[in-house]
Amino acid sequence: MAELKRLSESRDLTRIERIGAHSHIRGLGLDSSMEARDASEGMVGQLPARRAAGLILQLIRQGKIAGRAVLIAGQPGTGKTALAMGIAKSLGAETPFASVAASELFSLDLSKTEALTQAFRRAIGVRIKEEAEIIEGEVVEISIDRPLSASSAGGSSAAPSGATAPGKSGRLTLKTTDMETVYELGGKMIEALGKEKVQSGDVIALDKASGKVTKLGRSIGRSRDYDAVGPHTKFVKCPDGELQKRKEVVHCVTLHEIDVINSRTQGFLALFTGDTGEIRAEVREQIDTKVAEWREEGKAEIVPGVLFIDEVHMLDIECFSFLNRALENDMAPILVIATNRGITSIRGTNYRSPHGIPPDFLDRLLIITTQPYTEDDIRKILDIRCDEEDVEMSADAKVLLTKIGVETSLRYAIHLINSAALACQKRKGKVVEMEDISRVYQLFLDVKRSTQYLMEYQSQYMFNEVSGEADGEDAMQS
Repeated sequence: MAELKRLSESRDLTRIERIGAHSHIRGLGLDSSMEARDASEGMVGQLPARRAAGLILQLIRQGKIAGRAVLIAGQPGTGKTALAMGIAKSLGAETPFASVAASELFSLDLSKTEALTQAFRRAIGVRIKEEAEIIEGEVVEISIDRPLSASSAGGSSAAPSGATAPGKSGRLTLKTTDMETVYELGGKMIEALGKEKVQSGDVIALDKASGKVTKLGRSIGRSRDYDAVGPHTKFVKCPDGELQKRKEVVHCVTLHEIDVINSRTQGFLALFTGDTGEIRAEVREQIDTKVAEWREEGKAEIVPGVLFIDEVHMLDIECFSFLNRALENDMAPILVIATNRGITSIRGTNYRSPHGIPPDFLDRLLIITTQPYTEDDIRKILDIRCDEEDVEMSADAKVLLTKIGVETSLRYAIHLINSAALACQKRKGKVVEMEDISRVYQLFLDVKRSTQYLMEYQSQYMFNEVSGEADGEDAMQS
């Protein structure tokens, strides 16, 4: 019995969520007047950048202007990706948000332009509306008539010549607060009701077109039929009005999903495997024409979403030329790109440009800049990360960790949180102290100390090309 109890306890364990670099971001941290709070929804500091992102958010929600592009530029570790994640979380589940790293485009089997086209169409949603006739009510009674076969009747009666044996038949009595009706059931409907385990007292919805049966819950009026019910039993009110109703059903899909499904037989399976392959331009044109017809008829509406391309300086001149043209399309989403580069070469050319982006494409962008975090901001971010990673840390340890974050980098300081917690566990402590921070600081080097170590022992490394300390500094700066 003890073993069975342990087994049941292990099955009841809650699912553990993995903690990511930006899992603490809940939104942009703006108030009702679109002003940025100092620290809210996981966002800290960067007030001008967050206010600008709030205006972009309003632009996206309105969905009236297509093909706008936003560049988030700043030094490494200043919260560019966090800003994009805040936009994504603020948009909600209905607005499509597609994220891609620029270097991914060069490692796929697809051509670069095809990969960008698929990314664009993943960021454009289609809200398809259709009216369905449904029958909704509380089940009063289900009676199923099972015909007796000749063998069960003792062989005394035989079916007439040319007649077929009758199948299952039955009657379903449904009611609302206003009316009650008896429906005749066929074999398929009886089977569908049996699969859903529908019984007297359940509130169900029947789709007249497809015959789909949906169990909405158990009627509140029958809540006292049983002394105990399972935790998943849902009690609902008995529907009012007429049994037969017309309901508007809304399906939200992306253009890319429609492309994949229509590009091949059993294309929906490719959505799960990810092996979409190249999709012909003719298929996309037909889909765009059909969607345009639905829009004119009022059956569908376009939901422009957001495409986020990180490390955009990794794109080459061909990709930027394609983006220039793609942003002029009526169906283009809002494009958000991010980079941490200064004036550098445009990939695929010998020309240098700000952020490694061609000047004609830069001219299309609204540019948001992020500033380095202050010491107070770093302290607040470390407090948030300690809460997110469930690490209890003393005030002195947080002061030391903040100082390390100012002198080295914020990312390095964040990495030390969990490492220090493990060092604290090793000494069987419950609160991370300064000694734990100092221990992991000595074990793991930051970039500056690692570079200094390389400069001291460079002659002992293979393929060393740095001739002196000055050259080494120039190499690091470049």
